[in-house]
Amino acid sequence: MHIYDLDTPALVVDLDILEANIRDMAAHCASIGIPLRVHTKTHKTPEIAKMQVAAGSQGITCQKLGEAEVMAAAGLDDILIPFNLVGLPKARRLSRLAQLKRITVTADSLATVEGLAQQLGPDGANVGVLVELDTGGQRCGVQSPEAARDLGRAIMDLPGLTLKGILTYPSRPEAKPFLERTLELFDEAGLPHPVVSGGGTGAEAISKELGCTETRSGSYVYEGMTRVSYNDFRPERCALRVICTVVSVPTHDRIIIDGGQKTFESYPPVPYGHIIEHPEACIYGMSVEHGHVDVSQCTHSFRVGEALSVIPLHQGKVSNMHDELVAARNGEIEAIWQIRGRGRVR
Repeated sequence: MHIYDLDTPALVVDLDILEANIRDMAAHCASIGIPLRVHTKTHKTPEIAKMQVAAGSQGITCQKLGEAEVMAAAGLDDILIPFNLVGLPKARRLSRLAQLKRITVTADSLATVEGLAQQLGPDGANVGVLVELDTGGQRCGVQSPEAARDLGRAIMDLPGLTLKGILTYPSRPEAKPFLERTLELFDEAGLPHPVVSGGGTGAEAISKELGCTETRSGSYVYEGMTRVSYNDFRPERCALRVICTVVSVPTHDRIIIDGGQKTFESYPPVPYGHIIEHPEACIYGMSVEHGHVDVSQCTHSFRVGEALSVIPLHQGKVSNMHDELVAARNGEIEAIWQIRGRGRVR
């Protein structure tokens, strides 16, 4: 069956591009000598995570506990969750998961680690913990090397927790003094740090330069218009696309497709995606279920019922809108995968 025969909108991944992206990233990290720990939040699909591990990733990263549960249920192990897990429901779920798989989490506060220890300790479960550093990303993370050391000391005294090291995002050259001072303080305090985790697709060499023991990359599997510079946009690097159908041709310079905000996610920048068959077309707007396309620069005469392939602007958000991912090669369908991590925001 050809992808143009699918009921639409349909989310499709080009297997040749996907496999090349996975292979190239693994080779890139091997060439610069840094272990890769892939991030699964872009694709949320166990089959793709297994491909990444088979290509050489030393484990996986899941941004949310729900995603980690999905990947663990599919047989994946050695899972990093770089997110503060707060509250009794999450502590209970983490405890159950940690009794089945190797799990590492991150934390940037005493409240977070004490909450986890209160559940993990009595349950006899254990997780590794990385102290997260805010080295300029202005998201989560302790604000100084001294705060990292103090939290590391606290983790050492809590049941069910094993201090593994430190983590930052994104890897950036300016982070080096913060990381180096933190490791000095850890050494002075006798704190272990076998893991120094850096992250960000495209920052693998920076992670290496910073002295990281691993680098976390994820969006490279699909690339996409937010990952690839507009000045270097090449569709052949982008594995993900949404197959849509032209449902209306109201005027000679405007068509409507059956993919709107609920298909692509309402992401503000224009264009909302790149139409492979007609690069001159511009998706200039979206309502809830309609995509509005300016075709005034196209010589093609569009017709109702025509299928179009759209590379989405933000691949990770689009993945979270769909239940299924169609895997195809040369336009022919080879498999249909469930996007088991979609919607797992808890």
